[in-house]
Amino acid sequence: MTRTGRRSSSNLRKRNHIRSATLLLAACALTAVAGCSSDPDTDKKPAKSAPAAPTSEPSKSADPSETAETEVLDTYAKFWDEMERSYAQASTAGTDIKRYAAGVKLVRVQEETSDMKKDGQRLIGSVTVGDPTVSDLDIERKVPSATLTSCLDVSRWDVVDAETKKKLPLPSDRLTQYVNVSTLERWPDGWKVIEDDPQVGKSC
Repeated sequence: MTRTGRRSSSNLRKRNHIRSATLLLAACALTAVAGCSSDPDTDKKPAKSAPAAPTSEPSKSADPSETAETEVLDTYAKFWDEMERSYAQASTAGTDIKRYAAGVKLVRVQEETSDMKKDGQRLIGSVTVGDPTVSDLDIERKVPSATLTSCLDVSRWDVVDAETKKKLPLPSDRLTQYVNVSTLERWPDGWKVIEDDPQVGKSC
């Protein structure tokens, strides 16, 4: 064999050795729980199993009252979203107001928006619901109920002419921030605002 042939054979063995070592290192990296040795023929000891992870405590079931309170607050927020939509178009058609209002409150919204449409008026802008708080909650009743108190800011909710979109004059003593007390009930399809009681004499 020529010198070149011996050199090629030596290089081939070296490359094979490097390839074997590389594959072994890769196997070690992928096997986190098994011990690895640079010489696989001499490492015959069985791998030690990893200690069992401590059993986590089962999660506590949610408090029904806390769940109900969260649902009430969520319903109230969505109720005002739909109120803004209804009054902006002077109609409840195409809105989801019936998902979040029922009883006396729903009837009142339908009547008021209908009257606004006849008068050529709209209410545009937004209402800020500040510090909504569930002050009373009874989920043991046949129809669970809740009382929610909030601070309504209607200063950016403006009455406008339906055609010109110009603001219409309002009384100078108009109260733009006031305490509002709402009654909600949980019906088969979810919580709904049943009544609103604006505390006109209480600003916030």
